[in-house]
Amino acid sequence: MALAVRVIPCLDVDAGRVVKGVHFENLRDAGDPVELAAEYYRQGADELTFLDVTASTGHRRTMFDVVNRTAQQLFIPLTVGGGVRSVDDVDQLLRCGADKVSVNTAAINNPTLISDISQRFGSQVLVLSVDARRERGEQHTQSGFDVTTMGGRHSTGIDALWWARRAQELGAGEVLLNSMDADGTENGFDLEMIRAMRSQVTIPIIASGGAGKVEDFPPAIEAGADAVLAASVFHYGKMTIGEVKAELRKAGYTVR
Repeated sequence: MALAVRVIPCLDVDAGRVVKGVHFENLRDAGDPVELAAEYYRQGADELTFLDVTASTGHRRTMFDVVNRTAQQLFIPLTVGGGVRSVDDVDQLLRCGADKVSVNTAAINNPTLISDISQRFGSQVLVLSVDARRERGEQHTQSGFDVTTMGGRHSTGIDALWWARRAQELGAGEVLLNSMDADGTENGFDLEMIRAMRSQVTIPIIASGGAGKVEDFPPAIEAGADAVLAASVFHYGKMTIGEVKAELRKAGYTVR
């Protein structure tokens, strides 16, 4: 039996509030993270992802108190990212109620962080967050997909597909693939990027960036994603978790 497709709402949090913008810019308030988490749990979300979107740029650690209050509302897996820089950060987040942690900038700066976390807590705890975009001329990669940091504002010049393969070798358990080209546009998932990533890694891929209507979700799974993640379309009531799952079932996919 095929594994069930997971539908994951994402809470992008800044200063204790859920926010959403386009390409992580022009952020606007979308509500209280604890209230939204409880609502998505009621709607049937399979997991929840919590990202402190300014933790790395603001040089501050993830807000452990918000994580703790959010985790108390859930009986589904909670992934937390943003500002995770050490094994001790992971330990504290897990103690606060997180089930998984997402790493991005700190892992790029220090790839051994991936193996350190995996060896201590298990690969199932570690999600590699890849904010990828098509190269824009200033950097050239073999695949044409460049890893970015700081909410897409900084180009690293690292090939996104190579980096995901390397992280898998080091012990990452999943890839959260966020297309910076599609993020917040509501024009659909970046199917080309998903297919390219699927050809390179065997660990689960969570597709993120670009969902605008329920019909956008099945093609992401067909392209190779194991889970689909969205934010603003859920926060502002454009669709519900149930409606997305119904569309996936109609397309022939198994959902919980």
